[in-house]
Amino acid sequence: MSDAYPLLRLQPGKDRRLRDGYPWAFANELVIDQAARAIPPGAPVRLADARGHAFAVAGFNVHSLIAARVLARDPQQPIDRAFLAARIAEAQGWRERLVGGSHYRLIHAEADGLPGLVVDRYGDVLVVQANTATADRLLPDVVGALQERLQPRAIVGRNDSGVRHQEGLPTEVTLLAGEAPGRVAIEENGLTYLADPMGGQKTGWFFDLREARALVARHARPGMRMLDLYCHTGAFALLAARAGAQVLAVDRSKPALELAEAAAAAAGLATACRFERRDAAEALERLDKAGERFDIVVADPPAFAKSRKDLAPALAAHRRLAEAAARRVAAGGLLFIACCAHHVPAAEFLAASATGIASARRDSRLIFSGTAGPDHPVHPLLPESAYLKWHLFALA
Repeated sequence: MSDAYPLLRLQPGKDRRLRDGYPWAFANELVIDQAARAIPPGAPVRLADARGHAFAVAGFNVHSLIAARVLARDPQQPIDRAFLAARIAEAQGWRERLVGGSHYRLIHAEADGLPGLVVDRYGDVLVVQANTATADRLLPDVVGALQERLQPRAIVGRNDSGVRHQEGLPTEVTLLAGEAPGRVAIEENGLTYLADPMGGQKTGWFFDLREARALVARHARPGMRMLDLYCHTGAFALLAARAGAQVLAVDRSKPALELAEAAAAAAGLATACRFERRDAAEALERLDKAGERFDIVVADPPAFAKSRKDLAPALAAHRRLAEAAARRVAAGGLLFIACCAHHVPAAEFLAASATGIASARRDSRLIFSGTAGPDHPVHPLLPESAYLKWHLFALA
């Protein structure tokens, strides 16, 4: 039982928020004495109020600002393979209910009760990110539980995220089980794409915009032109091309474009998609000089804000992108624009996008807004887990 776990007390009055469901305790809310400093990074502890009454089990890392992350509300819950297997089974059940198939985000960290752990499922290939000391410490049992439940042919560890540095962890890409998978097929919205789990960006694919891509494609028609900025491996581009649009897809990553081109060829869409290796700003400038317009413009950039101090320049970057992209939208066309930085508040992102469009001297109406799909659940008390926001504008 978890009685063997060290007891870690909170400062007086600091337990109420956690008792009400908040999943994090910050270092300045805890009693960090000599005994606490001796606890190995990532080890389970029993969280207790100032009087010593335990009320939860958490993963603890004295070296992190977010020093404790709740794993279970039962202070007697052992954190073992059986516990992990139960959480994985619950998460898989929801994905099968809400998404279906075998291509989705299986584990989404705190929202699935496994802080710092991300698992993407690409059929029989799994990609795991352990972004906290606790997730890293539990990784052998996570791999074992995943093998027992899903029998994957490969499990890839993409532990190369910069957030691991904040936890005192090294960054690395490793094969955790099976054989190196090479390129893998991704099934989404009735199309087959390609991803590189060991060499691609993050886990190799972004499931979070599945519904947004389908929405944009529903507006594509034969004869329409679409510009897809930051196209990555072609998720927006191919789906719109299947609907009949002629697509110019732009990205600066040669490996990503090679995957997109291969997927387009395999789907019989090579003539409908033109892929261009170029920075998005350069592409917009070139298209502006040429006076080219598109019926649909998609702008899905990487995160402009890596920390809170980046908020002001990030908002300025979003305004500039919205303005430049809006100039390329034909009258009566659509502009899709997204932000994947949780440091950028949703209201401020919308304002930046709208003012950018207005700066292009375009009238617009917001016809749809959204967040990540259902396989990226949000912890209701943790705004940081609601990182993605996107808007679809109709421009006059």
